[in-house]
Amino acid sequence: MEKKNINRREFLKRIGIGAGSALTMMTIGPLQSFAGRQPRMGGVQDNHMTYRIQHGSGEQISLLGFGMMRLPNDQEEVNKLVDYAIEHGVNYFDTAPVYKGGQSEVMTGIALKRHPRNKYFVATKMSNQNPQKWSLDEAKKMYEESFKKLQVDYIDYYLLHSIGQGGMDNFNGRFINNGLLDFLLEERKAGRIKHLGFSYHGDVRVFDWLLDHQEEYHWDFVQIQMNFLDWRHASVRGGRRRDADAEYLYNKCEKTGVQCVVMEPLRGGAFGNLAAELAGQLKTLRPDDSPARWAFRWVGSHPNILTTLSGMNLMQHLVENVQTFSPLDPCTEAENALLENIADAMSGFPTIPCTTCGYCMPCPYGVDIPSNFAYYNAAVNDHILPLPDKNAPDYAEKKRLFYDGFAKALPDQKTWAQRCEDCEACLPKCPQQIRIPNQMSRIVDTLRSV
Repeated sequence: MEKKNINRREFLKRIGIGAGSALTMMTIGPLQSFAGRQPRMGGVQDNHMTYRIQHGSGEQISLLGFGMMRLPNDQEEVNKLVDYAIEHGVNYFDTAPVYKGGQSEVMTGIALKRHPRNKYFVATKMSNQNPQKWSLDEAKKMYEESFKKLQVDYIDYYLLHSIGQGGMDNFNGRFINNGLLDFLLEERKAGRIKHLGFSYHGDVRVFDWLLDHQEEYHWDFVQIQMNFLDWRHASVRGGRRRDADAEYLYNKCEKTGVQCVVMEPLRGGAFGNLAAELAGQLKTLRPDDSPARWAFRWVGSHPNILTTLSGMNLMQHLVENVQTFSPLDPCTEAENALLENIADAMSGFPTIPCTTCGYCMPCPYGVDIPSNFAYYNAAVNDHILPLPDKNAPDYAEKKRLFYDGFAKALPDQKTWAQRCEDCEACLPKCPQQIRIPNQMSRIVDTLRSV
């Protein structure tokens, strides 16, 4: 009996379900859909949206969170999206001083101010990545400016933004040596910050150090990049070196007792453009579900997730995502196994792991970095990328298709990869740690001699 239990636990771990979730699945039944059962995976729900309980406060947080980085340009459109979200149970809104050229906090504040303060939780960040903003005075200015732009007198969830980029020396310069972390801890004690956490990209030693000092800092939450591809395939992919897969990050948070907020559950929209043969496997099992719904269900099936952020700049995306979480139908063991197989297949595709966040922009030479990468990845998934074998019978045809599609996707040649001068100004800005000039060279080689 003991041996069987161990095997089951190992199996669940292998397909991406943690120990807490395994216990729930053993209690309810391994292949049931959980329909009609409450609470779901450690959460609670009304008749619609699924909620998770914030450990420290008992607050009910919608399992679907609204990421405010990729907002429409029109304030009225933003208002409509926020109104629909709140009306349908979404209550977590995540922004930052650097999102949308500095306008995201302003637009978020205007949209949310029209609703009672107890209807939403707002999250923003200390985005002092620029060394010129490392002084305590500059950081305090950014902090106070967030209150003004958001039109609030307290911030529900405040994050140290993107710790890990630049390693431990960078982190110490941003938060320790200048006394900034001590200041933020005092602000939490005073109640202007309700919950303090951090978002992670980069050097895992910083991530580990912060969680290893949980008894000192008492982090309320941690924001990590997590999806069914990065669960096991984030460490080394597509010209990028990362120190930890999402599986490690999630498990470390769970063991430490810190809940996770998830960013990039769709890999920057990449799952919406799966290769046809992979999308077909999902359709066979659930014909009415989009790949995006699969991805959200996978994330939400993990019990230590507080909320899952989605950058919903179109009403149709918001409506579908609300439906996915109203209520959540967690993945079965069979579905998790299928997603693991699809992730294994995707990891072998020569895509570039860009999430189109735009942090790398603007390029000093005018290259539209995210658009170059987005088309390249689409060509990979659509199987029109000409492979290096120039003797392949369809090489010339695919090369022409690639070029024509590229010219249509980026009509202004001044934004093409050929304009890259390898200046490396983009490298420290990229949270995915992509060797951007190297990847631009791949695109240039593919376009050459057409």
